[in-house]
Amino acid sequence: MRIGVIGAGQLGGTLATWCAESGHEVAVTSRHPERLREQVDRMNGKLRVMSIAQAASFGEMVIFAPNWSGAREAIDLTRSALEGKVVLDATNPADGAPSLGAFTGAFGGGGFSGASVKSAEAVAAAVNGPPSEAADRMLSRAGGKSGLETLIEWAPGAHWAKAFNTISTDVLSRRRGHDPLLAEFVCTDERDAREAACQIIRDLGFAPFYAGGAKAARLTETGGPLQSREVDVQDATDALADALAGLR
Repeated sequence: MRIGVIGAGQLGGTLATWCAESGHEVAVTSRHPERLREQVDRMNGKLRVMSIAQAASFGEMVIFAPNWSGAREAIDLTRSALEGKVVLDATNPADGAPSLGAFTGAFGGGGFSGASVKSAEAVAAAVNGPPSEAADRMLSRAGGKSGLETLIEWAPGAHWAKAFNTISTDVLSRRRGHDPLLAEFVCTDERDAREAACQIIRDLGFAPFYAGGAKAARLTETGGPLQSREVDVQDATDALADALAGLR
């Protein structure tokens, strides 16, 4: 698959390299292309550096990983090229939504509460079966908007999914491909985006776990209870149940 990566910071550059190592053709964009020379040389033509507009046009799928401060500018430069494509959003808003304060009790005890563990099966049915209407209703009551929802408003023609925004590249590098697989939470309202995101996550050596629609992305973004949580895939259902318990 041809993948365009917008943003070549630590995360974007790492994901670009891993996608190339996994056999994909990758175009990465950077204001400082000379810093990527070693990575480009090592990939033997699988990784190339392009402008933002070129990388967006090149990719059959796009990984969106600029700094949040530059996200609107990146969208303005690529909106038409993103039309109809799956775009994997790996950004985090600079500030968490005010309503995320309601989540702070979810992990206050340093583990999963008894109530949340008991509700794990119900949460799994809500978010991993049919569309997660129950989770979305809870998030709607909490108010606020996710960064993913903002990006959807800015480029509504793209098919957006959220992933790779909760864990540092140091942890991702340490856990990549090792059992038990590290869970990567995916948030999207688009079936094709969910399928494409899950495939890339598997290709890169992680385990995709669907956390809900665009509203649920707030759980994974700045200030959310899933942000910076290193969760093995077998524990992902309980972790999500605990996060949603803070909304009740």
